[in-house]
Amino acid sequence: MSRLPTNDPHCADPAEHRALDLVIEGRPRDVGTIIVARLLPSPKRRMVGPFVFLDHLGPIVLAPGVGFDVRPHPHIGLSTVTYFLAGENVHRDSLGTVQVNRPGDVNLMTAGRGVVHSERADPAFRAAGGEMHGVQIWLALPDANEDDPPSFEHHPEATLPAIAPAPGVTGRVLLGAAFGARSPIRHPSDPMLVDLRLDGGRSIELPSALAADVPERALFVIDGALALGGETLAENQLGVLCGRSLQVTATAPTRALLFGGPPLPPRFIEWNFVASSHERIERARDRWKARQFPAIPTDDQEFIPWPDLLR
Repeated sequence: MSRLPTNDPHCADPAEHRALDLVIEGRPRDVGTIIVARLLPSPKRRMVGPFVFLDHLGPIVLAPGVGFDVRPHPHIGLSTVTYFLAGENVHRDSLGTVQVNRPGDVNLMTAGRGVVHSERADPAFRAAGGEMHGVQIWLALPDANEDDPPSFEHHPEATLPAIAPAPGVTGRVLLGAAFGARSPIRHPSDPMLVDLRLDGGRSIELPSALAADVPERALFVIDGALALGGETLAENQLGVLCGRSLQVTATAPTRALLFGGPPLPPRFIEWNFVASSHERIERARDRWKARQFPAIPTDDQEFIPWPDLLR
């Protein structure tokens, strides 16, 4: 079981005027039927604000009949954010939700005291095959919300505010507020998540007001490359940001996620569980092993067993 501190020392010397505290490379991990690049947690940096987990899925072309499937599994103490750039899947959970998630939409599932969900390919998509590309994010919940009842929200792309904060720069505010726009999604951890597209050679200013509202911030380059104060971020790299005001320039056509939020107290993580104490993790582990979590009404024939290799 690993403890996830939020108060890592970073940007310790303001006189250095550094743009980046550190750069994290995506590391390959098996998830369901595909390989992803894992950015968070990292040995270098465990959390950025409430963001405790970030996987970059694809881009990958699935052959007809393959599909992307993750069998039913549990969560506690977190919210999952699923955001596709290409492809789609079907989310099912123990609340009875059945929701197709398509590019540009946001699925937000809050586990609270416990939920079970699966991610499966829609039969038509599985039969035809196609490109899959997206991100899976976990947000840690504040102490006061760890025992909240589970919930699920689906937000279509059209409900998420579009922005054009600079010439040649467009995007959407997915969570929180940035660049004069606010997402309709509310979350107790006060996260910010912005999908940005920059034409090659174009720049955007990350203003000091944004740093004040979002004290821990990072940029993840999905594709392309960014230059920040003499430093660079390439594809599949995450940079933890320093400084109160920062100019970012795309050295090629670029898509990136800007994200962050206020720090949370230390968190523990084991398998799919995030919590403020060992005891919460232990209770959840024992409940899952005893099959005491609720089942998914429309997907109750399979499940992922507790991985004893953690012990």
